[in-house]
Amino acid sequence: MSQYRFKQSFSAEPSISDKLFDLMEVTFPGLTSLAECARKLGASRETASTPFIRFHNDIAITHVGVLEIPMQIMGERVTVGGVHGVATRAEFRRRGYYREVMEEVLGYCDRIYETLVLTTPQPEFYLPFGFRVVEEHIFKIKCDSTGSIDSFRILDFTDTKDYTLLHRLLETRAPVSNIVGVVKEKPVFCVNEGSRTLYYAEDLDLIACMEIEDTRLHLFDLVTPQICSLKNILTKISQPIEEVVIYFSPELLDVKDVESFPHTFDETVLMVRGKFAAEGEKFMLPCSARC
Repeated sequence: MSQYRFKQSFSAEPSISDKLFDLMEVTFPGLTSLAECARKLGASRETASTPFIRFHNDIAITHVGVLEIPMQIMGERVTVGGVHGVATRAEFRRRGYYREVMEEVLGYCDRIYETLVLTTPQPEFYLPFGFRVVEEHIFKIKCDSTGSIDSFRILDFTDTKDYTLLHRLLETRAPVSNIVGVVKEKPVFCVNEGSRTLYYAEDLDLIACMEIEDTRLHLFDLVTPQICSLKNILTKISQPIEEVVIYFSPELLDVKDVESFPHTFDETVLMVRGKFAAEGEKFMLPCSARC
């Protein structure tokens, strides 16, 4: 019997998945559809997450999940614990249930991980548990790319070839930055990006998580075995680009005259607990890895 009262297993108890997603959908409307999209991509959170759930009359009332995220931090490969899906039903709040579950989660995690990370719009909920806010930055570069032949195409995951392509690149990807980057991670990526438009350049063997707004390119993440220069990426885009906004440290993109700015991504802050070697550096945890 497990020493943890609230630790569950999706594989041992498949029925808890539906009960948990009832709680998740009430707390985070729309999350269920994102999770379903990730399942179709073969990378469900259930295969990767350890759920800590408190039940009341067989109803999930509080949940804190833990995922493993393989990362590169300051040039070192590490596995961090990603805390996600923190939720309590409204009618059961202010009764101490969240604290009970979180304390058990931390007891579990402290035996396994030197570092825990999470992203949240409400950091005050985590400060009492030893988490601290770490400042993040975005990076802006002026450029005069006039556009060329469009080498990017939109991935279609109903096509077996594109499905296989995604898995190959996620398994073999280089970290987008040596300061803070992610390697060989699927479930968080597929939940965050699986329902978005993803672009692939065959000659670079590169998936780009990006958006173009007039003449401004927003570059969120790159999934490729070898990071190439920003110039090479721009030559694959057909329209003129005058500014690039990069949501990760761009030191591997061979760029100059980069301006950095403190930034809160989508109203969420990054919080860490324990060792975090990149603290004080200018970086951003890519949006595809935020949990």
